[in-house]
Order: sequence, then structure tokens, then C-alpha cells
Amino acid sequence: MAGVAGDDELAAWLRLALSEGVGRESARRLLAALGPPESILAAGKRAWREVVGETAAEALVRPPADLDARVALARRWLAGGPEPRTLWTLADAGYPRALLAAPDPPLFLFAQGDAAWLARPAIAIVGSRNATAQGLDHARGFARALAEAGYAIVSGLAAGIDGAAHEGALAGRGGTIAVVGTGPDRVYPARHRALAHRIVGQGLILSEYVPGTPPLAVNFPQRNRLIAALAQGTLVVEAALQSGSLITARLAAEIGREVFAIPGSIHAPQSRGCHALIRQGAKLVETAEDILEELRAQAGPAPAHPRQVPPATGADPASAAEPGAATGGDDPLLQAMGHDPVSIDALSARTGWDAATLAARLLEHELEGRVARLPGGLYQRRALA
Repeated sequence: MAGVAGDDELAAWLRLALSEGVGRESARRLLAALGPPESILAAGKRAWREVVGETAAEALVRPPADLDARVALARRWLAGGPEPRTLWTLADAGYPRALLAAPDPPLFLFAQGDAAWLARPAIAIVGSRNATAQGLDHARGFARALAEAGYAIVSGLAAGIDGAAHEGALAGRGGTIAVVGTGPDRVYPARHRALAHRIVGQGLILSEYVPGTPPLAVNFPQRNRLIAALAQGTLVVEAALQSGSLITARLAAEIGREVFAIPGSIHAPQSRGCHALIRQGAKLVETAEDILEELRAQAGPAPAHPRQVPPATGADPASAAEPGAATGGDDPLLQAMGHDPVSIDALSARTGWDAATLAARLLEHELEGRVARLPGGLYQRRALA
């Protein structure tokens, strides 16, 4: 643990952060005017009022009722694992520089894993939780290629594109940084526990929330500002028009970071957010090299890799499906196809079905008008599918 040495100091930081009615902006103003949290608390209400006004000053008068329990839980978490666990405050030299330069840095960060990844150039990859099979393939493929080029991949450990991006980075030679919207002792969604464990071993998990914080909906848009700030650019793979991914992209653009978007089918709801970003000036990309060329033009090539990481093996369990007679939107084959042209070989890898089974099912969908056969042995869902 860096910076915070004793329970009194930790309690002071947590009291400043957890006092309802204070907020990050007022807390930073108090730190700038009165010094570290212990000095702030010693200064008293009159001094607080002069800096942040009556409402915030009144909020600081009484500690949160569960403060002692939160301090004890934070202490236990920091001491509780074999992997490196760290707490950085704004007063610590180890606090990530990219966040210090951002408009709204958190008061502190809990970190689990290898902090050296924060020194690497980084690219954020974000997108829909309800991603298509093609979108998941894009996320894994882009993440792996960018990781092998020397970049850390930043995402939010959410279902869908986020999880696929972390998996792709772990399969490459790079690492990945997961910025979570819960306390560092929670994994959300729960099915990403194994993925989170791999990230700790080959990357870093970051949280601005104290241990014990559950997955509150309000926290996830907040963490998006950290994803945007940690990366040189943000790639949106798939996104609906109203989505957290577009928030991340907007925040990235507002702080001068590059925004990239992958185009998709005009019939896919998950493509509309990317198309909107492209209309607003995001760079359309078709390959990872498109991103690398843009970033190299700005800052030169990425540094050499810190270490070699063996590729991950084994099939993605989420891609397995059983052949069946379902038709329409719930058909597993149509779900595996996504909305972009796809080959039988790619479908076989996604579903685990053999080529003969796939050919028969594709023919059924083609006769029903749900699938179109394209040149080059490719297939694509039609709009009514």
C-alpha cells in the first residue's frame, strides 16, 4: 500500500470521500486550500465553509455512520491477497499521471495487479454489453493485435465487448487494465471472476470505490471518464445510440484523445452508435493497423514489450451453441452470424457445428429469406432476420 500509512490517515481519506454532500470537486478544493485530509478535518467547519460553502461544510461535521467498518474492510482487502494490492491517493507519487491531468481525477484508487502497465501506452476498447458474435470477434481481434503492438488495452470488465477486449489482450503479448464500477473486492458481472483473476496476473484492476461497494448503476458512467483518460485513444466496436460507450467516446474527445469506430451493418442496432460517432468525426477503422498508423503519426512507435506472454488456449465457452430448429431473432445460428458477412469456417469456430450441419441450416434460412449468400463463400443476415 502506498502513501496511506495508518488507520487515522486512511479514515481521513475515506471520510472525505464518503461524506454525502461533499463530492470530488469540493474535496479537491479542500485539499488544495487546507492540505491533506487530516489537516482538513482539524481545520474545522469555519475553514471548510470559507472554501466550499455551508452545505459541504455541514456534510463534513459528522463522519459517515459506517466509516469504521469501511476503513476496516479496506485494510483487510489491502492486506488480503498474494498479488500486489495498492492504494494511491492524490498525494502519492504513484498516482497515475494520465488521471492527474484529467479534469475530474478520483481522490484515490485501489489497484490490484501489476502497476507497471500504467506506464505503457494504452488504447481503450469499449462497446455494447449485448454484442453480436461479429462484434465480439472484432473486439478480441483488435485487442490482440494492439496488445501485440505494445499497447495496454483498457476496458471496463463489463459483459460483451469489454470482456472480449480483455480476453483478446490476454491472448496477445500485452496486458490489460480493467477499470471497474464496484469496489476492488467485487467482480461484476460474476461470470467474469475467472477473467478478473487472469487480469490480476497479467495486467491491473483499478477502482475508485472503496471495498464493499456493490455494482450501483450510477457508478458505471462515472468510471468511463477514467477509461477515456487512461488511454491515448478509444475504439468503439459496437454501441447503441444511447449507451455508456458513447459517453466514454465523448469524454475521450473532450480531453483531446482520439476516437475510433468500427462501422457495421445499417440494419444492426449495435452499429448505430458507431455510425453516429463517425458522422461526428470519429475515425472509421477497418483494421488495427488503421489505429496504429494514426497513433504512430502522433507519437511514434510503441515501446518494446515488457515481457512475453503465451497465447491463451481453449475455445470461448460463450461461443458454443446447439443446432436446433429455432428461427428468427432467437436462432443460435443467426446470433452467431451477427450482421456482417461471415464464412462457414468462422461460423464453425463460433458455434462448434460441423460444415455439413451449417450448410444445411444456412440453406434453410436462405430459402426462408433470412440469410443471403454472397460472393466468396460468405453469408449475411438479411434485414428481416
